[in-house]
Amino acid sequence: MQAAWHDKLTLLLESTGDGMFGVDLDGRCTFINRAGADILGYSTDQVLGRNMHDLIHHSHPDGSHYEETQCPIFLAFRTGRPCRNDQEVFWRADGSRFNAEYSSHPVIDQGAVRGAVITFTDITQRKQTEDALQRARLELEQRVAERTAELSQALLQLRQLSAHTEAVREQERKRIAREIHDELGSLLVALKFDVNWIARRVSDREPVADKCQTMNRLIERAVEDVGRIITDLRPSILDHQGLVAALEWQLQEFADATEIVCDADIVAAPDAPAPEAQQATAVFRIFQEMLSNVARHSGASAARIRIHLLPHELRMEVADNGVGAPAAQLNDHGAYGVMGMRERALHFGGALDITRGDDGAGTLVRLTMPLRSAA
Repeated sequence: MQAAWHDKLTLLLESTGDGMFGVDLDGRCTFINRAGADILGYSTDQVLGRNMHDLIHHSHPDGSHYEETQCPIFLAFRTGRPCRNDQEVFWRADGSRFNAEYSSHPVIDQGAVRGAVITFTDITQRKQTEDALQRARLELEQRVAERTAELSQALLQLRQLSAHTEAVREQERKRIAREIHDELGSLLVALKFDVNWIARRVSDREPVADKCQTMNRLIERAVEDVGRIITDLRPSILDHQGLVAALEWQLQEFADATEIVCDADIVAAPDAPAPEAQQATAVFRIFQEMLSNVARHSGASAARIRIHLLPHELRMEVADNGVGAPAAQLNDHGAYGVMGMRERALHFGGALDITRGDDGAGTLVRLTMPLRSAA
């Protein structure tokens, strides 16, 4: 019966594709299966009775000596704890090495450790595949990083170009507004004086006097239209009285034109710096676009405006009680108004956030931006 069991055990050991050997407490080989001997390049007789650490585990991958006292295989039976490792190498009979994955389990007989059984396999191909994948991953990460840097630089240049274009546009608006005021405004005033001069001299000729009055009204309307066009191009209050006054004026114009009830709080801290001209213009244009969206799209009857200029930061909130807008619509590539506000904010290190109102209704647009002092 014992012989039959021994034969079955031997057959089982010889049938497995993994290498397997046993060692006693001195580290000498007590058995090794055929697969293990083939992997190591030895015959069974060449291995039996040999110290397995000295035979196959004597050196690190770099060739330096591997102390037996540090060997995990031997520590497994000397401490009574199993181990598993796939970061070391075994050495063949011809002096070559291979990446090995092994496990060592102590053999316990009647409560005492008698040795250990070690199972191992050659994982060189797996390691090569892992190394190749690692190199490919690092190369891919490098390419992604380079491409990301290129795209980031391109995006930065695009934003700088956009900001420069916007600054040039504002300068051109200011120039056109000034020329309209100086040239066309002066001509209309002179024309009004001339019509009044004629009207005083034809007061006895009713048809001509009536025509002069009609012309006078048309000139006055033209003067009003010119003033409106000049203000739309570049509100002079922004240049002459500053950002806060311009925001208050724009809010009043909005309330008068739309009859939307506005709960406004526009405050500048005593130590808040006056923003530089380009930043003040950007904030003013963002505020204009916020109010324009409320007027055109929200269908709101009331709006809450909070604008605080703090020592180092501007905070602006415009909330309405209208129908609101879905996130997909706000992030749509065709939402040029929203895109313009975000780009203006980003150029000056700010952020624009658009969400539902605090009570779930309407839209809340929030701008935060560090202030750049004009000084």
